[in-house]
Amino acid sequence: MWLLVLSYTAVIATLLWYRYADNDVYLFKYLALISWGASIMFFIDHVYGYLTEGGGEFFEVSVDAILLGFTLLLFILVIWLFILLIKDPRGVLKKH
Repeated sequence: MWLLVLSYTAVIATLLWYRYADNDVYLFKYLALISWGASIMFFIDHVYGYLTEGGGEFFEVSVDAILLGFTLLLFILVIWLFILLIKDPRGVLKKH
């Protein structure tokens, strides 16, 4: 389930970046890049684990898997927020 949460995040971030590409004030390009990087990395890890363990359940649907997915989503959003605060594209922090 966590792989699906990360993949949905990557798709939504890409759509937001594409929509606001002309004036990317909120730096959606970084959110999309982080999301796709995490999705691809975890997909490869997931496929490798699936193949080495001899099959089984590809998408784990449990409370732990959902909690892990949203924890990873929170971590991605925190990294994006940190980049947003450092870059300060609207100059909010420079005014004060």
